[in-house]
Amino acid sequence: MPPSLTSFSDDARIALDNFADRASGLINPTVRLGVTGLSRSGKTVFISSLVHNLLHGGRLPLFEPVQSGRVSAVRLEQQPDDAVPRFQYEDHIRSLVKDRVWPDSTRAISELRITLDYQSASGWNRLFSPGRLSIDIVDYPGEWLLDLPLLAKDYRTFSEETIGLAEAGIRAELSQAWLALTHATDVTASADEMRARDLATAFSDYLKACKADERSLSTLPPGRFLLPGDLDGSPALTFAPLALPPEAKPQKGSIWAMMERRYEAYKSVVVKPFFREHFARLDRQIVLVDALQAINRGPEAVQDLERALTDVLACFRPGTNSWLSSLLGRRIDRVLVAATKADHLHHESHDRLDALTRRLVDRAVHRIGMAGAGIDVMALASVRATREATVKRDGHDLPVIVGTPIEGETIGGERFDGQKKTAIFPGDLPADPESLFERIESGDSDVSLPDVSVVRFRPPHLEETGGGITLSVPHIRLDRAMQFLFGDRLA
Repeated sequence: MPPSLTSFSDDARIALDNFADRASGLINPTVRLGVTGLSRSGKTVFISSLVHNLLHGGRLPLFEPVQSGRVSAVRLEQQPDDAVPRFQYEDHIRSLVKDRVWPDSTRAISELRITLDYQSASGWNRLFSPGRLSIDIVDYPGEWLLDLPLLAKDYRTFSEETIGLAEAGIRAELSQAWLALTHATDVTASADEMRARDLATAFSDYLKACKADERSLSTLPPGRFLLPGDLDGSPALTFAPLALPPEAKPQKGSIWAMMERRYEAYKSVVVKPFFREHFARLDRQIVLVDALQAINRGPEAVQDLERALTDVLACFRPGTNSWLSSLLGRRIDRVLVAATKADHLHHESHDRLDALTRRLVDRAVHRIGMAGAGIDVMALASVRATREATVKRDGHDLPVIVGTPIEGETIGGERFDGQKKTAIFPGDLPADPESLFERIESGDSDVSLPDVSVVRFRPPHLEETGGGITLSVPHIRLDRAMQFLFGDRLA
């Protein structure tokens, strides 16, 4: 994050927080892992499955510390931040395992600490290391992350960029009511609370329409307009972009001055505290994306996801942690971008989902630079809700996936009751994603995206062992994600 985005006092408080974290880390080594993602990407499911697999001895062949038998114990412990809500792991895993329903999505920040006792692979390290690592998992909505770039934008820039985006493509239809009200507003008129509220409501409705399943757009700041929480109705959320005259300044007491003041208040009371108290203290980060949903919604949804990822990854300050830099300005030194719901594809397409997601983040990676910032991309399924099979059709073997659609899902005119299993052909992703993106960026209105499955399946039924112990949650590549995110800290 460029230094200009924070004040001297912010930097001082961040340095003090990091000093306290590192001092505590001398006694109890800790890595702070941020988990976020864009809408419906499965943050809650990822954390629940990760913790469940560690606690219950899940199959983790690519997570070396467990595979080699060096991890001797895993346990949940009290989190260090008493003012942050606890991630309700027990409730979420009950929903997944017992009720076979997907848990509620992330709506606010939460935290969970899981501690691993291990034996170092190095004899030298075993002399000095306590053989214990605590992982503080910090769960927060991706919409909050998309707010961080606002710290570098004044109100005019924010207004111009937001209105320009709203006037293009499918957003133009969704923004009609809000833009009509905006363009009818005299920005030099006296501040009017009712007018401000009407503008904010219309703007919020536009953002919600963009986020809806039918559109699945991703670039939607300010994030608290979608997840207001206890700020709902506050002046800090009662503002909207305005169509401003060029090279003019707001007059005191005007609605323009009111909106500008509230925009700055939003940054001060909402965005900066999140950056200072949570984001700036992270060591590692995973960003989950639902690339399959964007593909099914068309070229504009894909381009919007790419735009959001560029904004998201630009927030991460490149640089490897050193003792001094960790005290004065922590660096997130590993970032994983993970495309979720790989279980909606046959395994032959997992590498293609990998490649497509990597292409989505290429520009962002180039923008923030690779030096000192380890960035990886992979496709995964935190909970595998399907299994693979083969069916005969016209004398040919057709790869399919088999699962239980959630109640109310309709496939081929058949409405499912949440109990019956079915097999579907999941579709294919292109072998060469570059050619697909070239067609999208050319503005070709006839470009067609691959048709892949968006059927919503129930979580799987888990068998129990003879001793009544429920087996761990099945997954795809969750172990590989663990290895990248914190495997080195258990070396």
